[in-house]
Amino acid sequence: MEVKIGVHNATRELVIESNQSPKDIEGTVRSALSDPNGLLDLEDERGRRLLVRTEHLTYVEIGEPVERRVGFGTV
Repeated sequence: MEVKIGVHNATRELVIESNQSPKDIEGTVRSALSDPNGLLDLEDERGRRLLVRTEHLTYVEIGEPVERRVGFGTV
């Protein structure tokens, strides 16, 4: 599952690939946002952790990655 995270004053979004289900990721995001001093804690598919203070979040996009096609073939 691909997760894109927008952060205040950052020119690029954070993107991770996670083995968690969309519902699990959504639950983690919601529980972090419910805490006034929340910390979003996600783990990618390689076991690396991403920690972002919730006061700096602008958006979290959860979805499947889109495969890019290369070439001039027809569909």
